[in-house]
Amino acid sequence: MTEDVQLPILSRPLKVDEVRDGASDEIVATGAELEAVAKMLDLVALDRLTFAYRIDHGGGGRLVLTGTLNADAKQTCVVSLEPVEARLEVPVEMEFWPAELLPRPERDAAEPGAGVLDWPEAIRDGKIDLGPIVYETLATALDPYPRRPEARFDWPQGERPEGEDAGTGPFASLAALKRR
Repeated sequence: MTEDVQLPILSRPLKVDEVRDGASDEIVATGAELEAVAKMLDLVALDRLTFAYRIDHGGGGRLVLTGTLNADAKQTCVVSLEPVEARLEVPVEMEFWPAELLPRPERDAAEPGAGVLDWPEAIRDGKIDLGPIVYETLATALDPYPRRPEARFDWPQGERPEGEDAGTGPFASLAALKRR
């Protein structure tokens, strides 16, 4: 049985031994990539996605990536369901380490169950892939609840959603306690 390998929708692999110290470049997403990313992130449209970057060598085979992601996207307003323009300019700083040098994850002791802090990406088989970094940066930079500035959600006077009257809403019990 063959195992299906899911390739990233945006991929820009680089061979580490071919990366010059201080090398800079720019990733510009193609039309097909823009469509695929927009679909994955449930965007109305993704008109532009670029990532200008620089890679510097660190000690012990490590790489340091710095750059800026720029994107023009259209999201759906959570109130009116109309398109909302989003223009992003996001700084990116990241390290890549040989997989064998990665330390054990440290967790934030103040927050039980919290995720890994400041974790470098692994260099695997002498390669790094900047595509997933671009995708993940865009995904986390987008507003999770986009709203047009003029969008309002006001119930008409005296109307409430079906099946909900003044005494049965989620805060009805609290209101009753307050009246006592």
